[in-house]
Amino acid sequence: MSTNAAVRIEHDLLGELAIPECAYYGIHTSRALDNFPITGIPISSMPDLVRALASVKAAAALANKQLSLLPDDKADAIVEACYEIRAGRWHEQFVVDVIQGGAGTSTNMNANEVIANRALELMGYSRGTYARLHPNEHVNLCQSTNDVYPTTVKVALYAASTGLVEVLQALRKSLDRKATEFADILKIGRTQLQDAVPMTLGQEFAAFSTMVEDDERRLIEAMKGLCEINLGATAIGTGINAHPDYSALVCQHLRRITGMPLLTAKNLIAATQDVSAFVELSGVLKRIALKLSKICNDLRLLSSGPRAGLNEIGLPPVQAGSSIMPGKVNPVIPEVVNQIAYEVIGNDLTVSFAAENGQLQLNAFEPVIANSLFKSIKHLRAGCLTLTSRCIEGITANVDGLKRTVENSVGVVTALSPFIGYANATLIAREALDSGRSVHELVLTKGLLSSTELERILCPSVMTRPNLVVWKGERNENR
Repeated sequence: MSTNAAVRIEHDLLGELAIPECAYYGIHTSRALDNFPITGIPISSMPDLVRALASVKAAAALANKQLSLLPDDKADAIVEACYEIRAGRWHEQFVVDVIQGGAGTSTNMNANEVIANRALELMGYSRGTYARLHPNEHVNLCQSTNDVYPTTVKVALYAASTGLVEVLQALRKSLDRKATEFADILKIGRTQLQDAVPMTLGQEFAAFSTMVEDDERRLIEAMKGLCEINLGATAIGTGINAHPDYSALVCQHLRRITGMPLLTAKNLIAATQDVSAFVELSGVLKRIALKLSKICNDLRLLSSGPRAGLNEIGLPPVQAGSSIMPGKVNPVIPEVVNQIAYEVIGNDLTVSFAAENGQLQLNAFEPVIANSLFKSIKHLRAGCLTLTSRCIEGITANVDGLKRTVENSVGVVTALSPFIGYANATLIAREALDSGRSVHELVLTKGLLSSTELERILCPSVMTRPNLVVWKGERNENR
């Protein structure tokens, strides 16, 4: 087992370094800590990535054991160490910065060293006794960073995206409940911020729900692209230093470990340099962000006031809104989701530039792609959860105010146009605006329709959806 010394000495091609004896990482990780003090955020901040690294290394060990390339005792120790990491142990040992040069080599080496040193302990040896079990020769057998890292990122993003799908579903269901609750509340719709035609508040929230549902489907579709992996490609896709049967076997084991519908890419050279699955996912995340931001913009507008704004809905008050204006309450939950959306849009631009700048057989910028995508997913997920629980669930309708707005609106004249003609409807609209009188009153005064006819035409069921009343010969033939 490990000695009582405070440090152990490890060697690499550049020389030797003293490594803290308590550390499970080794010299390559230590070099990366010195070389990349960039964000101060370690890869352990992305637990899905750490678990995915362990999954890939376990699958590799199992494949190499099956091919008799790795002795049973070494393979079993590696697999056990990986399963511990998958269960949440040793994550604090994954210390390299999320932004790093080397196309993810430092991340791969960090995993190799932690797994090797934990496996050594499980076998009864001291950390750093690599003659017994080596990070590169055994943990990294038949592998390269260039197939391990992109596969790991895909597995991790799939897991993270699954969590985002779940919260999008919860948000959609919350919007559906509001659509049902507000189904019979009539209001005025608006186009270009001007009064348009009537609708129900339920229809407005049902539209929000449909927008979210569409993005759920798009995200699930984008996740399929994450299931094509290049394990077995090694350095550039030719499979150098890998057993001919390794690629198929490692994919089979990783499929079983992760539960993902993984498949090996047909052309491993193309797959090793191609990051289009990440670009596609990023585009969908941006789409989700834009939709959520649009919904939040609408919620802020609809709740504006309470006296000098639209004040059609009330958002749940969650905190005081001002340090100087007593009683002020702001729409802080929609505002924070707006800001998440702006960040995701920026992350998508980062992914685009990094993807475009990959040269020849490898994209060296996958670390910043991965970091951008994980941030987007994490923050979108948190934003959806917050929006659902702290905002949508508590929204109320200003029923009386909405009713007054409809009664005073000129927009209802559109519903009358098929019966009194476009020219008459235009005159009524203009006079209503100039005089302040209601459309209902003016139509009756001018004898264009009877009270019974008006009630039938202006009922909510006729005004808020296509209706046969308009198409059964009741339209004014002289309009």
